[in-house]
Amino acid sequence: MPVNVHAVPAMGMGYEPKYSSDYKHFDYVNPDAPKQGELTMMGQGTFDSLNPYLLKGINASGLSLLVFESLLEKSLDEPFTEYGLIADDFYLADDDLSVTFHINPLARFSDGSKITADDIKYSFDTLMSKAAHPQFRVYYADVKSAAVIDDATIRFDFKNKNRELHMIIGEIPIFSRRWAGDKAFEKTDDTRPIASGPYIVGKYERGKNIVYEKNPDYWAKDLPVRKGMFNYQRITYKYYKDSTIALEAFKAGEFDFFFENYSKRWARSHNGPYYDSGDIIKTQLTHKNNAGMQGFAFNTRREKFSDVRVRRALSLAYDFEWANDKLFYNQYVRCDSYFSNSELAATGVPQGKELALLEKYRDRLPTEIFTKKWQPASTLPPSSLRENLVKARDLLAEAGWTIQDGVLKNKKGDVFKLDILLVQQGFDRIIAPYAHNLKKLGVETSYRKVDSSLYKRRLDSFEFDMVVSSFPSSVSPGNELMGMFHSGSAELKGSRNLPGINNPVVDALVMDIIQAKDREAVVIASRALDRVLLNGEYLVPNWYINVHRVAYWNKFGIPETQPLYYDPTTWLLKAWWIENSEK
Repeated sequence: MPVNVHAVPAMGMGYEPKYSSDYKHFDYVNPDAPKQGELTMMGQGTFDSLNPYLLKGINASGLSLLVFESLLEKSLDEPFTEYGLIADDFYLADDDLSVTFHINPLARFSDGSKITADDIKYSFDTLMSKAAHPQFRVYYADVKSAAVIDDATIRFDFKNKNRELHMIIGEIPIFSRRWAGDKAFEKTDDTRPIASGPYIVGKYERGKNIVYEKNPDYWAKDLPVRKGMFNYQRITYKYYKDSTIALEAFKAGEFDFFFENYSKRWARSHNGPYYDSGDIIKTQLTHKNNAGMQGFAFNTRREKFSDVRVRRALSLAYDFEWANDKLFYNQYVRCDSYFSNSELAATGVPQGKELALLEKYRDRLPTEIFTKKWQPASTLPPSSLRENLVKARDLLAEAGWTIQDGVLKNKKGDVFKLDILLVQQGFDRIIAPYAHNLKKLGVETSYRKVDSSLYKRRLDSFEFDMVVSSFPSSVSPGNELMGMFHSGSAELKGSRNLPGINNPVVDALVMDIIQAKDREAVVIASRALDRVLLNGEYLVPNWYINVHRVAYWNKFGIPETQPLYYDPTTWLLKAWWIENSEK
C-alpha cells in the first residue's frame, strides 16, 4: 500500500521556513552584486588531494564549497532550514521512513551533462562504501538504501525514524560517475572533480596554490537559492606553512582576507600603515552560533587516561584565568559546556523532564550529576592554583599515582608521561605554563608541533596522548553527534571522536537527541548529554569568543544584512563581491 507524501520546496526543523515558496533571494546577499574580479585566499599547511571525501590525504581548501553541491541548501539566517538546489521538490512520507527528491531539470554537471537520479544514487552509494571517508557511514547509518524511481526522482529509505534524516540526506555532495571514470574512487585524489558547483578546478601546484575558475555555464546562477552568490570570476588559494608567516603576507597584499583565531595577534599584530589608512579593515562580526566545546582532549584509549580521577586531576592544573589575563588579553570566555553560548547548555541542577530522563541511568552515573552543576577548575578567589594542585594530588593518589622522587609514578613504578601533539601555530606559549603546572604534580610533560600531514595521520590512527580538539555543534544538533561522541566511532579510523568516548549512557542520550520529536525534547536531551560528557572529564576545557575577528583589504562590497549562523569565510565566498579591484 503506498505511503502518502507531501511535496515542499523547503523545510525547517520544527518551524516554518523564513522564506516563502516564491522568495527571490536570501536576505544576506545582494541580488545585484557585480560578477567580477579575483579573490585571493590563504591556505594553511599543505594539500595533496582534489577529493575531499577520502580518508587519505589533505584536500585543497575551498573544494567542497566551490566545486560541489548537494540536493538542498541550508540558509545562514535560520537555525536549520533547507531549500531546494539540485532538488526542486522533496517529499517526506507520512510514516517518516522515506524521503523522495525530484531533480531540477536544469541541473547540470560542469561538463554539461544532465544530473540524473542515477548520479545521486551513485554519489550516495560511493560515499557509503569503504572507498570513502568512514564518517559518511556513521552520519548516514540510518539510511537503508537509495532507490531510483525514474530519471528525475530518487527515494531514500530509512531504517528508523529520525527527526532530521530527511534533511541531512539532502546535504550529501553530488558528483558525476565520469569523475572517477575507470579509476577506483579512492584513486581520484589527483583528478579534477566533475560536479555541479559554480567553480571548476583550474591550475594548481600541490601544497602551493590552487585556482578555482568560475564556470560560465553554471546551471543555478539564476535560481533564488543562488541569486547574488559566488560573485568572483576567479578564486585563488595560496598556501603558507604557518599563520604567522601568512599574516605578514596578508599585510603585504599577497591575499585579501584574514580570519584571526589568535588573541595576541589580534591585539598586537593587526596594525600598520595600511590599517591606519583604511586600506585594510579590521573588524569583529557578530553571530548567533553555538560555540560548542574546545579543549585539550585526552586519548582515553590509553590506560593512563582511563580513570576519570586522573583526567580531572590533570584538568585542575590548567589555570585559564591566568592565561586569559596574561596571554589572551581577556578576549575569551571559558567553555563550560559542549553547547556553549546556546540554550542547549546544562544549567543548575537537573530538574523536571531533564531529571526524569537522567533518572533512567542513575545507577550508571556519578551522584554529582544530580546534586550540582559541573564547573571547570577556576583560580578565581576563593579558589587558587595552589588549592587546585592539592586537590589534583589527592585525586591522583586515589587513582594509584603518587609523587616519588619528584616524579609521578604508579605502584608498578611506571612514570606518568604526557606528550601533547600540536599543529596550531602559537599554541606552545599556551601549553608551556600548563606543562609547568603539571610538572608540580610530577607529570613529565612534552609538547611538539608537527606538520599538517603527519598530524592528520596521527589523529586518524589515534596515535597521541593529548591534542587540541574542538567539537562544534549547530543550534539543532543531530546525527553529527554520532561521529563525535558515540561509542560506534571510538575506534573508527579518522573519526572525530578523538577522546575515544565509549559510554553507553552517552550513546543513549545521543540517540534521544537524534530521535527527538520536537524542539523541547532536543533541548532536554542535549542538556542531559552535556552533563554526562562534562562529568566524564574527557578534556581540559578551553575557551570561546562570541564574535568573528576578521581583517580584509578594502576592496569588497558587503551585503547590508549579516547572516546569523555562519562562519565568515563561507559568507565571504558566497555573498561578498569585488567593488574596488585596484586596492
